[in-house]
Amino acid sequence: MSNNSFTASLPFKLIVALVLGILVGLGLSAIEGTMICTALLNIIVTVRFISGQFINFCVPLIIIGFIAPSITRLGAHASRMLILALILAYVSSIGAALAATFAGYSILPFLNIVSDVEDLKSLPPLVFALAIPQIMPVMSALFLSITVGLAAAWNRSKYIINILEEFQKIVLSIVTKFLIPVLPILIGTTFCSLAYEGSITKQFPVFIAIILIVIVGHYIWMALLYFIAGLYSGKNPFYIIGNYGPAYMTAIGTMSSAATLSVALECARKSEPPLRDDIVNFGIPLFANIHLCGSVMTETFFVMAVSKILYGVYPSIGSMLLFCALLGVFAIGAPGVPGGTVMASLGLVTGVLGFDASGTALILTIFALQDSFGTACNVTSDGALTLILTGYAEKHKIEHADLDNLLD
Repeated sequence: MSNNSFTASLPFKLIVALVLGILVGLGLSAIEGTMICTALLNIIVTVRFISGQFINFCVPLIIIGFIAPSITRLGAHASRMLILALILAYVSSIGAALAATFAGYSILPFLNIVSDVEDLKSLPPLVFALAIPQIMPVMSALFLSITVGLAAAWNRSKYIINILEEFQKIVLSIVTKFLIPVLPILIGTTFCSLAYEGSITKQFPVFIAIILIVIVGHYIWMALLYFIAGLYSGKNPFYIIGNYGPAYMTAIGTMSSAATLSVALECARKSEPPLRDDIVNFGIPLFANIHLCGSVMTETFFVMAVSKILYGVYPSIGSMLLFCALLGVFAIGAPGVPGGTVMASLGLVTGVLGFDASGTALILTIFALQDSFGTACNVTSDGALTLILTGYAEKHKIEHADLDNLLD
């Protein structure tokens, strides 16, 4: 990955926005009470509100654009192996989310997260509040996507399916042309506000700690998946892991499962046997788009930490269980691009957990800081699920020819 491509990437822009926001916020804090400080804060608070409103407006569009077409594609090409792959991806993702939830309740209370706001400075009120309501509530968008997607697939409604495919392209354009350029603005203004208030300096060590904890969690989850895959298939998983080094490093550099696909295929093909060539050609590209266990684990742990930091409480167990169950669905429909999981699931963060613009900005930023490691976990874990598919195909005597229709 070239330096130019890295500096043009979203994570780099978010990090720059974070640093600039903190520096400006600290500078404004030093000149508190002056006319310049008040004027700049009025602008910053207003820009943060409007950019947050725009991002919230896009959330239902993202849900419909990502989830509904994914359901129609899978429903139109359903088969035993495809259904098994979907189940494996979902179980792995929701398992990672539940593990992160358990770790959050167990570990975060010992990190001494400070949520006391008594000594923080106050931000000025909004000068201009431009409200941009969503076209529909988040949960309505989710159930609309599921019901319309399933019904279109069952009825083989080519016209509706084509409309949903076109709508997904439109939504992707909205994300790339409008939403992504706005994100650094939201991040910068949010961290500027936090730095001015004084909370960011108190929480910085916590941010570093939770990122390191999540990375350790990635390795534990990968080890568990490969152990289960080896146990089920009766094959040695270490031969596969040994070949996945280039894919892991490429994922760290590209921060994208889709961009790492060619390298991941090459690494998996070096593992034949124990992997089967037709299963590799079927499973690796599929899992690159639907299996995002590392990203799911990251987001789950982070939302718990950010909830405590900003709102002083952890989400309730019921809210977290619902969040985990739905996040597994969103991960299947998320694009395999940098930040795809958290972008697709913004509706859950706001709708299920009740995060505001500040909470969303923190989640996006912390996620971007470790996105490369989450992607590397996603890509490397695909080898374990492919090994399970290989074991299933051999146990049920599924021949190479039976997969031909799925390799288009």
